[in-house]
Amino acid sequence: MIELEGVPELIDPVMVAAFEGWNDAGDAASTAVAHLDREWKGEVFAALDAEDYYDFQVNRPTVFLDNGVRKITWPTTRLSVVRVGGDKPRDLVLVRGIEPSMRWRSFCNELLAFAHELGVEMVVILGALLGDTPHTRPVPVSGVTSDPDLARTMDLEETRYEGPTGIVGILQEACTHAGVPAVSLWAAVPHYVSQPPNPKATLALLNRLEDLIGLRIPLGELPEDARAWQVGVDQLAAEDSEVAEYVQTLEEARDTAELPEASGEAIAREFERYLRRREPGTGPGGPGVATEGDAFLRDPGSGRTRPPKPAQPGPESVPGAEAAEGAEDTRDSDVPEAPAGSVGGSPDTDAGDTDTGPESSTDPGPSTGPDTDADPSTGTDTDGDPSAGTDGDGDADGESDK
Repeated sequence: MIELEGVPELIDPVMVAAFEGWNDAGDAASTAVAHLDREWKGEVFAALDAEDYYDFQVNRPTVFLDNGVRKITWPTTRLSVVRVGGDKPRDLVLVRGIEPSMRWRSFCNELLAFAHELGVEMVVILGALLGDTPHTRPVPVSGVTSDPDLARTMDLEETRYEGPTGIVGILQEACTHAGVPAVSLWAAVPHYVSQPPNPKATLALLNRLEDLIGLRIPLGELPEDARAWQVGVDQLAAEDSEVAEYVQTLEEARDTAELPEASGEAIAREFERYLRRREPGTGPGGPGVATEGDAFLRDPGSGRTRPPKPAQPGPESVPGAEAAEGAEDTRDSDVPEAPAGSVGGSPDTDAGDTDTGPESSTDPGPSTGPDTDADPSTGTDTDGDPSAGTDGDGDADGESDK
């Protein structure tokens, strides 16, 4: 560990982490942590020694000029701290970096040592996976944990995932064994439009994080970016009848899978979450004013208005791309194979395998997120992560699987 500055004294700290690479489809998770760091002006106080954890032939350093002086930026993982003001101020420890190439156990132990020294009360790890989810519907976000007590108290799924995993799954298990409460939040990214950025998935992760830790997160331009992203994908899909038909099939499968959830208990739970965002001090506009995150409460395909469903299973326990709470995998429905051409991406490659786990068999590369070769029928998910059944090896990155 290289300490860049003195360790600050923190108030009720929560650690929020995200890693580029296999667990970061569409760069949605790493962008969410970067957004928190930017909006709350985070101060970096420590960084891991890149020499210990990274293969520089896989994650190469970059050279840049600073006032005419050549400098090198090494791939690493940095820790910063932000203080969220209000009646009850609290601190967030933000961990942002690249999935390490080696020595994962030492990597996790080093992060946990810092969490212990800072008095971190809970660790939240963000991830994103490729799945069979249409871009026209609210982004499914699944919350999972390995702690049965935490699952009950925070309305999360207890992970049941078995299979290859990434650094998100390894860190979550390390936290559990160390007695540190840990939760993983996973957003499902449409596999047919997997290239970054994906502001809609980033927005969904931040909204779920807001509910989990009870803090109002300034969204900035994210809602507008998310709307523009969806309009752009709509236009691209409209230009290809095969893609448009495929998207419609995913919409029908998603809607059918969600019908059983229309119970009084589920509706009441979602309505409570919706109202929390409108309460004074919890939403940007105060009582009666919808937050910016409400932009996607309206289902563009059907005109129905509904709040996004809470994530159901985590990538580890989630059987399908539709890892949203209560939604069964659409793999059970008749979903055709992805069309030969994809919107902004190429589903013919691994994306065509519409697995929904954060971990997929194909190597997504450091910036594309998890691949989707995993068999959706197996329900396998990425590193024990909540919302997917598709895991894959990030072998191309030289990184071990989740």
